[in-house]
Amino acid sequence: MTAVAELPPARGPLSGAVRDILLGSPPDAGPLLDEAASADPFGEDLQLALYLAYEPHYRGFRGVPDTREWDLDLLRLRAALEEAFLGALREAASGADDVSAELDALLVEPVEGRGVSHELMHDGTWERMREYLAHRSLYQLKEADPQAWVIPRLEGQAKASLVAVEFDEFGAGRGAQVHARLFAGLMQGAGLDARYGLFLEFAPAVTLAPVNAMSLFGLHRALRGALVGNFATLEITSPPGARRMAKALERLGAGEECTRFFTEHIEADAVHEQVMRRDVIGDLLDREPELAADVAFGIRASVLLESRWEEHVLGAWREGRSSLRPGAPGISRPAPPR
Repeated sequence: MTAVAELPPARGPLSGAVRDILLGSPPDAGPLLDEAASADPFGEDLQLALYLAYEPHYRGFRGVPDTREWDLDLLRLRAALEEAFLGALREAASGADDVSAELDALLVEPVEGRGVSHELMHDGTWERMREYLAHRSLYQLKEADPQAWVIPRLEGQAKASLVAVEFDEFGAGRGAQVHARLFAGLMQGAGLDARYGLFLEFAPAVTLAPVNAMSLFGLHRALRGALVGNFATLEITSPPGARRMAKALERLGAGEECTRFFTEHIEADAVHEQVMRRDVIGDLLDREPELAADVAFGIRASVLLESRWEEHVLGAWREGRSSLRPGAPGISRPAPPR
């Protein structure tokens, strides 16, 4: 049976309304549309509502009929949520349409890095490593699925090359090598439950927002340029971080079942970086130069949301508290056996 997630508790009226729709009890839409327009677009309620609204396009929720995927009440409310989120993203990640400049900036790392992967490499504990994995599981257990939505929206070399990257993400024809499965093995090796969607209830809005942006960009043909920019950002920034995470796990005494996910990404994504830049973005903009502004926006939005997540996690750790919402299972257990 395909793994599906449990519906988490609501965090406010918007996520509560989406939850009700998924369970077959649609509320009055009028007040909710006003609520979506006035809610914090990066806040807990709206971000969870969007995540719940998108999940029927992936594996769905236990007890929710598959037919809810195209429920008109759900789509109507989702459109209002998307409008608020996209508007806020465009404002917060505004800038020029110089794609080359945005890509070049991704390759520059500060001499003294202070990100989450740096922190884990130098001073990380198993508890903080498990927090990191719990956060990342919301995307990594469906790694590259949101980006697959863009495939039918491309043509020519851009399509062929993006599919080549996705082929690697999905294990190059070998089920055991699917990156999402490798991440599940990493979680299990670290002593965590790797069930799909288990940590949704405990993931804060800053963790949900980057995944929601991928779904938003991928499910709208008009945002295909932004999705390509997003995917390029993930591939270009992945190898240095993966290298640090592999070192962090090695320092903690983790086994190969843990480090394999990251060592796989060090080599593969270094190749993907060039493919995405030259063959996907290059060919796409040769065909559709008017999409340059959207590609650049997709890059900036991805960097913005990742920065917000890093600030949240590091801020919590500096204060000696968890960066997850209360109650996340398995985080504080003893170190796994070597």
